[in-house]
Amino acid sequence: MSTPPYFNIAPDQAEAELGAPLRTRDFAEISQRYTTGRAQLEAQGRDASGARQLRLFSTWEITRYLIPVAQAHFRRVLKTNPDLPQGRTQVEGGSKWFTLDEVLRLRAFFATQGAKKRDYMPYRPSGLPAKIAAVANFKGGVGKTSTAAHLAMSAALDGYKVLVIDLDSQGSMSSIFGAKVSDEWQTVFPLLARHYATHLMAENQTRLARGDAPQPLDDTLDEARKLTAKDLIQSTHWPNIDIIGAQLNLYWAEFQIPVWRMGARSWKLWDALTDTLAEDGALDAYDLVLLDTPPALGYLTINGLAAADILLVPTGASFLEFDSTGRFFDMLHATFQSIEEGENMVARALGREGLAFEWDAVRAVITRYDSSQQAEFAGLMQGLLGPALAPQRQGFTALIGQAGEQVSGIYEADYRDFNRETYIRGRETFDETYAMFKRLLIGSWRRDELAREKGAA
Repeated sequence: MSTPPYFNIAPDQAEAELGAPLRTRDFAEISQRYTTGRAQLEAQGRDASGARQLRLFSTWEITRYLIPVAQAHFRRVLKTNPDLPQGRTQVEGGSKWFTLDEVLRLRAFFATQGAKKRDYMPYRPSGLPAKIAAVANFKGGVGKTSTAAHLAMSAALDGYKVLVIDLDSQGSMSSIFGAKVSDEWQTVFPLLARHYATHLMAENQTRLARGDAPQPLDDTLDEARKLTAKDLIQSTHWPNIDIIGAQLNLYWAEFQIPVWRMGARSWKLWDALTDTLAEDGALDAYDLVLLDTPPALGYLTINGLAAADILLVPTGASFLEFDSTGRFFDMLHATFQSIEEGENMVARALGREGLAFEWDAVRAVITRYDSSQQAEFAGLMQGLLGPALAPQRQGFTALIGQAGEQVSGIYEADYRDFNRETYIRGRETFDETYAMFKRLLIGSWRRDELAREKGAA
């Protein structure tokens, strides 16, 4: 019988394998290896110019997943309407393939010319702002960024116009959507700085009226005042997904925000993201804003959570992840209760209305689920958490694994690279997660719509 691999390790051999000690400068070489590798991996799926390209969609996919019509009827409509996109074949006599832009045009045509009771276009009340959804947890490895990215892609395929905002300085979401972010001035940082600068300028007017000296605006704040969300938004290889990206320098905000807060205690830092997006028209230009937050409850996460109408918390079906997610909710309660208590103490003294944070929906979502090993614990979690845990289980399949290796989402995978049943099963788990999310989205909008009608009555 063989012994365990940790028995009989020869000290001299271990020392020889150890290699020379590393110094600070060696981290630069390791980092460069990752940079080179990341560039090579991200280059997959790019055209000759280096731009990311979204794959084409077949007639089978369109009629099964995107536009609710039969294939035969779809072909008849194309034949009788030659001005519509006709697609292209990749082999003689083969299936027609379409760009997503063309699919969106076809969907719009069916919405005006098709059967009245079909949902060709997703529900979106006119005159109401975009809904903001945040995906958050301070435990890594639970599929936070993957869930946020696939929700963005699902919503885009459904016909919504989506703005993704990467609040995580690791920039994983930015890599998925091919954003090029050279420094913090191409992240949300200028929006937060501008919000503070605007507050400081208003406060300075009050200081001057009292005869006090104003607080100066430094170069950072002056520069931020010139920028709007439109200056930061980048298009992606998805025609209806845009992004404000992130990179390592964004983490500087975690140190700068408390400095600003000390300089002006009345600055409502948690409103910075919401206020600037609204002021810059982003909430009117998009249907959905999706926030990918850092795996920590810092100032960037607080901004994202305070802005959100809908909060999704990915978690695994194990005790450690269950325990960690419970502590995350405990920290959410402590953090936002502390903010409310501090603000409301001042509000009561001044006779003003108090602050009360509110979310339309909050759901934990089980991700990376293995039904063969985790069914019992997932059932226990459902019994304990009730409606706070979405009943859908986001399984891990071969399709998901391969998509991750190729720096892409499962909706970017070509089903011809798989057995069709494997592709269908791989899609199902994220389709169910999106269906759950879409119910929350529609319910939230409908609630606002009914409130508006009641207010107008």
